Amino acid sequence: MNYTIRHLSSALLLTGGILYSQNLWACERPEVHGYDFVECLSDGLAVVKRDGKYGFIDKTGKVVISPQYDSIGEFRDGLAAVSLDRKYGFINKAGDVVIPLRYEYIGGFSEGLAGVLKNNKWGFVDKSGKMAIPLRYDNAWDFREGLVGVSQNGKYGFINKAGKVVIPLKYEYIGGFSEGLTLVKKNDKYGFIDSTGKMVIPLKYDFAWDFREGLASVAQGDYAGFIDKKGKIAIPLEYDTADSFFEGLAKVSKNGKYGFINTNGNVTIPLKYDDIGIFNDGLVAVSKNNKWGFIDRIDKVIIPLKYDSVANFNEGLAVVSKNNKWGFVDKVGNIVVSPKYDEVESFSEGLALVVQNNKWGFIDKTGKVVIPLKYEDADNFHDGIAGVLDASTGETFYINKQGERLYWLGAATLTRSADKAKAATDYADNSAVD
Repeated sequence: MNYTIRHLSSALLLTGGILYSQNLWACERPEVHGYDFVECLSDGLAVVKRDGKYGFIDKTGKVVISPQYDSIGEFRDGLAAVSLDRKYGFINKAGDVVIPLRYEYIGGFSEGLAGVLKNNKWGFVDKSGKMAIPLRYDNAWDFREGLVGVSQNGKYGFINKAGKVVIPLKYEYIGGFSEGLTLVKKNDKYGFIDSTGKMVIPLKYDFAWDFREGLASVAQGDYAGFIDKKGKIAIPLEYDTADSFFEGLAKVSKNGKYGFINTNGNVTIPLKYDDIGIFNDGLVAVSKNNKWGFIDRIDKVIIPLKYDSVANFNEGLAVVSKNNKWGFVDKVGNIVVSPKYDEVESFSEGLALVVQNNKWGFIDKTGKVVIPLKYEDADNFHDGIAGVLDASTGETFYINKQGERLYWLGAATLTRSADKAKAATDYADNSAVD
């Protein structure tokens, strides 16, 4: 199939490759010239790039921190992560180095501490750069509710902000705390502990998932079901697969057929479908006899099962395909854009990427071509701009929604996801049993 989920390359959305993360919903950019790259304002400052180096300007265009770093992150709590010659540290808004650039990698601050890596060991520093927890762990995550997961020699546990071991590093796997409990694994069995390390639900399951809506999906042998927070079986282990609950429903299967149950264990959508997605905008994609359509929460067919592939609704429209051509339908099944394109993307900010004869352009929600299909490659609109590749010049640059060229991006490239899985089932599948 040709439905692809595309992403801007690191040169477009990620400043310097790993550190920068921006708000995709609203954007104000300084009107300046002389830079290869100007990002959205965040906390009063905008990242800029010139001659391969990154710095900051304010909303008037005044240089606050001259372009000098290989990578740079947005300011959070007064500090920004930066790198130079593959060493990482933090600076303040005056450009002063607060935490020296001496680490192999750094994480963001969580609950006042940031993970740092040196000589392949993780520790934590505070905002003054003081080492709060020594560099001794093989892996480390973010702090949540005063605890952080860490590992040594393949064993996992939790420490507090003082570096004291609260939950011994004795598990083969730990999850994150969810609804007061975390999933742990030992001797190939799963159970749950609380924040003190007390074993609340014994290590007896062959597989399990985090608690959601008061229940956790668990499996023993070939069957899956649900337990409550006391470890009591709430829904019998009688399914081949059982996903975690979401908005009161869980996807389950038996004998290769899928449906949904509620938190009481009652079947709300019969197990009769060959494949099934997750609910989105009140509808879920379902498949029978290799044809896809959509049903609502009471199993009423809203969009007939007549398409070869579908994708979840986005901005009121869903991608559908017939005979290897792609188009869009609305939530009552009306064909808004007939399946005629070789590839399409879901709508983003009112426009959708489409391709014919290897040329990309954009259509609006009526199907009208608003930006001609003339580009060699392109990415979705974010913050009112999209990256495109001009085949005639080999240049990549930003355009606005009128198709006007904005910023040159030099050697930046546009990349497409290699994920070609069914769009309708392109979601985080958390089945308890494969």
